[in-house]
Amino acid sequence: MRLLGKILKWIFFIFLALALVGVGYYFAVTKDASLSKEKLTFSEKNVVVYDCLGEQITTSLTNRIVPYEDIPSHTVRAFVDTEDKRFFSHNGYDFRRIVKSAYNNLKSRSFKQGASTISQQLIKNTHLTHEKTVKRKLTEWKLTKQLEKQYSKEEILEKYLSVIYFGHSCFGLRSASEFYFGKTPQELDVADSAILAGLVKSPNNYSPFKNPENCKKRKSSVLSAMLKNGSIDKQTYTEALEKPLPEREKRNVDANFYTQCVFDELSALSEEHSFKVGGKLEIFTFLDQNVQNALTEIAQTKTDTDKCFYVLDAQTNGFKGCYSTVGEIARLPGSLLKPLLVFAPAMEENVISPATPLLDEEVHYGNYSPKNYDGKYHGYVSARECLAKSLNIPAVKLLETLGIERGVAYLKKMGLNVEKDDYSLALALGGMKNGYSLRALVSAYSTLASGGTYSPCSFVKEVKINGKTVYKKADTPTRVFSEETAYLTTNVLQTATSSGTAKKLRSLDFDIAGKTGTAGTEKGNTDAYALSYTKNDVVGVWLGNANQALTTHTGGGLPCNLLLQINERLQALYHKNQQKIPSFLRPKNVSTIALDKTAYEERHCLELADENCPAPYRFNELFKRENAPTQSARTFTYPRIDKPVIDFKSGKITITLPESAPDFYEYKIERADEKERKTVYLGKRLSTFTDNDIKKNTRYVYSITPIYQNNHGETIYLPAVNTWTNPSANDKKIVDENWWEH
Repeated sequence: MRLLGKILKWIFFIFLALALVGVGYYFAVTKDASLSKEKLTFSEKNVVVYDCLGEQITTSLTNRIVPYEDIPSHTVRAFVDTEDKRFFSHNGYDFRRIVKSAYNNLKSRSFKQGASTISQQLIKNTHLTHEKTVKRKLTEWKLTKQLEKQYSKEEILEKYLSVIYFGHSCFGLRSASEFYFGKTPQELDVADSAILAGLVKSPNNYSPFKNPENCKKRKSSVLSAMLKNGSIDKQTYTEALEKPLPEREKRNVDANFYTQCVFDELSALSEEHSFKVGGKLEIFTFLDQNVQNALTEIAQTKTDTDKCFYVLDAQTNGFKGCYSTVGEIARLPGSLLKPLLVFAPAMEENVISPATPLLDEEVHYGNYSPKNYDGKYHGYVSARECLAKSLNIPAVKLLETLGIERGVAYLKKMGLNVEKDDYSLALALGGMKNGYSLRALVSAYSTLASGGTYSPCSFVKEVKINGKTVYKKADTPTRVFSEETAYLTTNVLQTATSSGTAKKLRSLDFDIAGKTGTAGTEKGNTDAYALSYTKNDVVGVWLGNANQALTTHTGGGLPCNLLLQINERLQALYHKNQQKIPSFLRPKNVSTIALDKTAYEERHCLELADENCPAPYRFNELFKRENAPTQSARTFTYPRIDKPVIDFKSGKITITLPESAPDFYEYKIERADEKERKTVYLGKRLSTFTDNDIKKNTRYVYSITPIYQNNHGETIYLPAVNTWTNPSANDKKIVDENWWEH
């Protein structure tokens, strides 16, 4: 028993010593921590946004405290029932919730459940950094106790609702009420209050404007908590649950669009990188004020539609500027999808090269029959021309050859997801249910501008809270296409800007690639795009109507004109800074190869021009080294033609050359009978040769040899001709049956 007593005594002293050390440590690390009245009140000065040069950007953030007595009781209950249902009874810490949360986390072997009270959250958002350290937790404990001693519960809740972040650049209840519902806080009903209370946990995921389905589920969860706690009755619950979500109104979207994009991205980053938006907030962006001013000026061009512009820095993957009258909306991409889904993937997998002839013809895939924009069929067209002129039918046929799943796999690597329901050949022309935002399309095209690698594009470069960096952009590029494929696709899209659908850009004196697109229905056009990129910038332009009303615009029209103006302003800014827009550099594994034009145009095959091929009968095209043709045409080294037709009528023998017989050959026609063989013609191509110098009752055999610069080609022997005057019955039968055709 003595031994047990000694052991218990030592255990007691050890615990006492540890407690004293703990208390000493607590007072040591929290001695400078004190509650600040100023920090408990939101100020626009607490949120600072910087451009790419570190200059402060003017924002439209406003916030005024909503007095507790002006907040509807159901709004108070929505937040309390959701965030901290024992708020009015605890002294800053909910120990029952802490124990329950710890048990559930231990049971699930995770840290999914938190136990922070509204008082703790207010302290975290206004006084502390987001470090997960013992010192920070102890400081939070001390300041929360001070908060509870100095302020009433109503005052704490009032301050909490005035500083929390609701997403979309809304700090505090008043700005959130006005932004989401166009109401004052006093006018909020139960359904509105449930939506706002649900937003606090994750403004990005539960925004009614960005993720309406998630918002509905979260709203239902809040209303269920209110019903369970007796804050509302069943009828109120049902009515609030059935009330539709708010729709975003067009209120100064264009004037504040860049900063709106910044705060929308901030909401997503806070969840991805586990930091809470609040305190002294500093946001560093990629905004170039000169570019933004240029976009704003160009946007004053009068149009009868909504408009949206983006300029992305292809080097940093940050947006220099943007302008929109509709915010960020998803629309059908039209032909902008062709290079990303079809042509670049097909070149990556060596299915085609820019020179590959594709047959533009009438096709039917069940009930789907794609048509070209001009309603015509163009026969065999090179892949280069198909993409540069945005022909539809070859794109659809090529996607069928490539495979939809293979094409979609490339889109996904560039941040463009495709629902399974959208897997069809119509996808080659941008046919899908929802589509993409212009921002997403510009980001995807940055893959080609950067030589085949994709990095997520953004507005935010860095975020600091209370002086500590909580996020800094770090690119982790994904290889989508090889450098060779990216260059070849870019080179083809340069043809689009010189002679294709984006030819309005041909006046620019620097390397630029471009693509246009138009989407719509049988009734007319709904969306018109023009997009370009250089080594420095990716620029996107969209014209359309938020309400899906029809427009007369096509991508190659006004959107391309606006695209030209933006690129001209960008060039002027570079010139002002004594900079040049660099050219696209050809990878070493891409070569220029001379092809035989005759083989290409007549037989639709890719064959090398031989050494004797003259300049007018050869053309150059780019190839990846591993996908270059290896067979020579021999058109000029060993001339050959299709078999001519011989005829004997009215005492004359005629020989008709095939239409495919080249004009650049000479033709040697020889005639042989029983006595001699002689040349009856040597010279340029004749459509028909007539031999009048023949004898009766004689058998003739003709041969034709094509010749090019003393290179004699394959000699073709024609069927024998008999010039009988009195043929036997058997001979007559043979003549009547046109024997020379057999």
